[in-house]
Amino acid sequence: MRPRVTLKLATSLDGRIATASGESKWITGEAARAEGHRLRATHDGIMVGIGTALADDPLLTVREPGLEDRQPTRIVMDSRQRLSPDSNLARTAAESPVLVMTLQLPSPALVRAGVEVIQVHSGRNGRVSLPHALTILRERGLISLLVEGGGEIATSFLRADAVDRIEWFRAPVLLGAEGRPGIGSLAVERLGEARRFRRLAVEPCGDDLWERYERL
Repeated sequence: MRPRVTLKLATSLDGRIATASGESKWITGEAARAEGHRLRATHDGIMVGIGTALADDPLLTVREPGLEDRQPTRIVMDSRQRLSPDSNLARTAAESPVLVMTLQLPSPALVRAGVEVIQVHSGRNGRVSLPHALTILRERGLISLLVEGGGEIATSFLRADAVDRIEWFRAPVLLGAEGRPGIGSLAVERLGEARRFRRLAVEPCGDDLWERYERL
């Protein structure tokens, strides 16, 4: 068994999460970001890849007024355990749980900071095995998981057919082919192989568009 997985995407109209240089704050507007915090509050865990953790140094906390007491477990997929003990996540681990899922033995510096480091099996790509990581999270009592970024981890979940729902915030801006994609290669050669979802709703969210999908 695994947690129920929601993939949250915040992209340009053409599906880009950042410019070619990596600039991404903020593609979507304040209303979309507020809804993102509400989504965090409804999930047991929130996950990002190490690329996002290093580039953005996020807190991954719920900061919407009235929801501050509903903090999800913060999880980083970090095969080589590159998360710094000086990062925002590590520095706030005593306030809200932080898990690092890695292939390596726990880093003493991260453990001293209060981060829980979990050694996971290696997948065929030499990175953390996604099925094993999800099994561990479910065994620890996490029923629902929000996957926030970046493009590599979103692609990994989609390729593993491990996405149950998509919450897609799309900003009215075009970044072009040189921008960084929200979803990478899915190795789809025929339409029959494509992952399909059912649209649940489309509604304005400030200047952005909020699209919701669930797997068929």
